[in-house]
Amino acid sequence: MTDSKPTPAIVLGATGYVGGEFLRLIADHPHLELRAAISGSMVGQAIADAFPHLASVYPDMDFTDVDSALEALSGETVACFSALPHASAAKEISTLLGKGAGHRVTIHVVDASADFRFANVADYEAIYGEHGAPSLNDLFTRGVPELVVGADTQHAAQPGCFATAMQLAMAPLIKVPLSQPTFQAFGVTGATGAGKTPLTTTHAPERHSNLFAYKPLSHRHAPEVESLLEVHTGTRPNVHFLPHAGPFARGIHMSVTCEPVEPVHADRIRDAFEAAYDDEPFVRVIDGMPRIKNVVGSNYAEIGVAATDSQIAVTVVIDNLIKGAAGGAMQWMNRLLGWPETTGLTRTSLGWT
Repeated sequence: MTDSKPTPAIVLGATGYVGGEFLRLIADHPHLELRAAISGSMVGQAIADAFPHLASVYPDMDFTDVDSALEALSGETVACFSALPHASAAKEISTLLGKGAGHRVTIHVVDASADFRFANVADYEAIYGEHGAPSLNDLFTRGVPELVVGADTQHAAQPGCFATAMQLAMAPLIKVPLSQPTFQAFGVTGATGAGKTPLTTTHAPERHSNLFAYKPLSHRHAPEVESLLEVHTGTRPNVHFLPHAGPFARGIHMSVTCEPVEPVHADRIRDAFEAAYDDEPFVRVIDGMPRIKNVVGSNYAEIGVAATDSQIAVTVVIDNLIKGAAGGAMQWMNRLLGWPETTGLTRTSLGWT
C-alpha cells in the first residue's frame, strides 16, 4: 500500500468495547482514516455520544449502515475491522464482502470474533453452533500475530483475549520442547472481557473487591488454544483452563503451569522465551513476575517464568481489549496492508489506572 493518502477504514459492530478500541486505534494510526463506524442499533447517532472520550477525534461523525458506507467507498481498498459477536460476524462479513464486490470495493477484513478462528469448520460448530459463512473460512489466516510466520492472506482472525495470553505462554514450551504438552491455566480477566451489555457478573457491586471462577474446565477458549497451537507447533496440547472474573475493568493475568520434559533451570526457560520473542516488539520477557498495570492501555505483553525440577510456571499479562482484541487485530491489518506491524501501536501503558 502507498502512503500518499490514508487508507479508508470501517468498523463493524462499532458500539461495543472492542469496537470503541478500534475507533481509538484508527484515530491514532498514521495511514488509516475512519470512513464508517457501522452499527445495527445506533445508525444516525453520534460516535461522541456513545464514546465521549473519542469526542475530540470524531466530533461530528455518526454511526452508519453497511449500504451507506459502501456507496461512499466505491472503487477503493478498505481496511475492515469486525467487532461483531460470534455467530453473527461471519454472516455479516459475508454480506459485506458480497456487497463490496458490487461497489468495486476491495476489502481486507480482520475479525475479532470466534467465527474464523478454527481451521476446521466442524470444530467451530461443535462449540458455537452453525457457521454463518463456511465458504469464507479458508480465506482467513488465524492466530496470534507473533506465532504466524509468512502468511500471505487477504483476511485474518484475531484469537480471543484469554487465548492470546495462553498461546504466548505455551508455544515456546511446546516448540523446543521444554514441557509435557499438558497445561494448567489459571486466568483472571477484567470486566470489559464480558462485553458492554450489563450482566450480573459485571455489575459493579458484584465485581468490586471480588474474585470468582466461571466455566471451570469448560471455557470455549481452551479448545481454541489447542487447535491453534497444533497449527503453530505441530503438537496438539491438552489445556485445562480455570477462568476467573477479577475486580478491575481491563487486563488479563494468566498463569500457566506444566511438567518439564526433564529437570530444567528457570534461566533455561527464560532463554527459550527470549529466543522465541526476540524479534517481536510487543512481547517482553522480564525478570520476576509481570503485573497488569505494566501493560494496561497498551498493545504489549509481559512474560515472567519460574521453574523447579518438577514444575514450570509462566505468567503473562496483557490488556484484554488491546493486545487480546483490537491491538492484535491492528497488528494483523498492518501486516495485510504492508506496513510495519508496530504502526500506530507503540503507545506505552497507562501505568496508574
